[in-house]
Amino acid sequence: MSARLTVLAAIEQVAKEQNKTLRTLTDDLQLMESGLDSLCFAILVARLEDKIGFDPFSASDDVMFPVTLGEFI
Repeated sequence: MSARLTVLAAIEQVAKEQNKTLRTLTDDLQLMESGLDSLCFAILVARLEDKIGFDPFSASDDVMFPVTLGEFI
């Protein structure tokens, strides 16, 4: 499965489990307007870390935190 499909599937699963209503998932969607809250993002990042084997936010000293879904992917 591609990285994009993996991320989108994980977002949809977390939203479903946390009873959140997602906005349409487009590359320019602001993450803070996606319908997920901070707990959802924490769950999402932890699950993605398990899938890819490392935490992308701690893999480098100069990490840029994503603002949009496209940047996150």
